Amino acid sequence: MTGLTETSIVVGESERTPLRIAGGGRFFVRRVFCIGKNYAAHVAELGGDPRSDPPVFFSKPADAVFQGADAPYPPETNALHHEGELVVAIDKGGRSIAAGDADDHIFGYAVGCDFTRRDLQNKAKSAGGPWDAAKGFDWSAPIGDIVPKGEVTAIASALLTCSVNGEIRQQAPLSEMIWSIPMIIEELSKYFILKSGDLIFTGTPEGVGEVTVGDEVTVHVEGVPMMSVSITPPDFGA
Repeated sequence: MTGLTETSIVVGESERTPLRIAGGGRFFVRRVFCIGKNYAAHVAELGGDPRSDPPVFFSKPADAVFQGADAPYPPETNALHHEGELVVAIDKGGRSIAAGDADDHIFGYAVGCDFTRRDLQNKAKSAGGPWDAAKGFDWSAPIGDIVPKGEVTAIASALLTCSVNGEIRQQAPLSEMIWSIPMIIEELSKYFILKSGDLIFTGTPEGVGEVTVGDEVTVHVEGVPMMSVSITPPDFGA
């Protein structure tokens, strides 16, 4: 006998992933939603047609999100790609949220990188399979400090830049998104009940490309704290 009763059993960790808030405080991650194909030039870059390939939604595990200086190169890939993005942090839940009310549900903004095993994603696309292994791996979603929305002005037209080793790889105003932030929230909330702690990666512009061990990836959006992460050798630990 173990001496455990049914009510005393606890499996796993009970606390959500905590993220820093600029100026103080923590944001506990509940779910991570992502949108793909949200910049027309990026859709074309990947061989699609923005007129026939509308933006798509997918998810990452909450513990794929982290704030740190290092991101270990993932196993089972030879084509790790960077995708710099604006991230929206939700602090008020809801279902079927109208675009005009979307701002009431936003806590703030951060920048992040949707690291992607591009070779695995291409195989999944060819086979008509899901993107989980390509998108939802460990350390696949580094994110910067979250800044409250009241401290950011003109976010809809702010410039997003993603650099690798100081060289600009991606740069576009957020106004080039096919689906704006309010439109994303409206559409997502048709399919999911949004709740406090949710994050939304809003898509990446053209210029995605490969990174390898030793590279430093930096993402910045005007008015939002910068994020920088270095690709380190694979971590095969637990």
